[in-house]
Amino acid sequence: MTPDRTVLRVLKGETVFPPPLWMMRQAGRYLPEYRETRKRAGSFLDLCYDPDFAVEVTLQPIERFGFDASILFSDILVVPHALGRELRFEEGRGPQMAPMTAAEIDGLDAGSFHARLEPVYETVRRLRAKLPATTTLLGFCGAPWTVATYMIAGHGTPDQAPARLFAYREPEAFRRLLEILAEQSAAYLIRQIEAGADAVQIFDSWAGVLDEASFEAFCVAPVRIMVEQMKAAHPHVPIIGFPKGAGGFYASYRGKTGIDGLGLDWTVPLPGAALLQRNGAVQGNLDPLRLVAGGRALEDGVDAILKALGQGPLIFNLGHGIVPETPVAHVEAMVRRVRSAMR
Repeated sequence: MTPDRTVLRVLKGETVFPPPLWMMRQAGRYLPEYRETRKRAGSFLDLCYDPDFAVEVTLQPIERFGFDASILFSDILVVPHALGRELRFEEGRGPQMAPMTAAEIDGLDAGSFHARLEPVYETVRRLRAKLPATTTLLGFCGAPWTVATYMIAGHGTPDQAPARLFAYREPEAFRRLLEILAEQSAAYLIRQIEAGADAVQIFDSWAGVLDEASFEAFCVAPVRIMVEQMKAAHPHVPIIGFPKGAGGFYASYRGKTGIDGLGLDWTVPLPGAALLQRNGAVQGNLDPLRLVAGGRALEDGVDAILKALGQGPLIFNLGHGIVPETPVAHVEAMVRRVRSAMR
């Protein structure tokens, strides 16, 4: 018999109550066991590329909280790294890359792309073998726009001005970069699916800094290419799109890209989220700082989401990744409140 994976049921349009739940960045620094594994692994990239360590940290929140989905532990920047770009992570500064010029784009090396990412595929294979049968395994990647912002600037910036300026000044070069990233990212997700991922999520963490025309060109168009390629290869595998900060652009994003589930950040008003839910599953959208605060702030946030969205296909999640200072006890309280909810 096919295992009952509730996240998949919701992504295919079914209403399940209480809703399944997981958290973005659920394997991370808020967990003491993660911090211990991180010390043993050495560098952050060693943690991502060593299947033993990557499997260990991916399973930690499943073992502790019993979430309904487990998301592969990796990083969105392994894609440019696999294309030959240098990448390192510095404490307190995050990812650091050499800023990319227009002349370097056609020099990106896709020849060894999958060989460089083989440790990630091995991690997915091991995870599917180790996870409970009812736990949905999620693969993921960064969306082309968000990945490109780091490649152009060489690091994270408050408003991604370097990438936006590059796109305005070098439109053909930037279009080519997004095209390459869309093709390679789709191939990367297809390989994750073939290794055992049940569904995948595309993170567009910097979608909220763009105007309407740029959002269409840089967020919608490349993700549509990715979805078309993935659906051609695996038509029944659900895809979650998360264009964080998209605001008024959320309304058309699902239809224009072809994604199945729509991830919502915490700024999306719940009445608006309910309207978006009419077209399919939504995921989110608790403010991560309510989880840090705990108590009444957490309870009210959880209850409001369940009341507004619990009558339709909902995957309960945060509106962005869990932050490192979150108390473990607050996560436990959130899980209890969601799972004990009554209609």
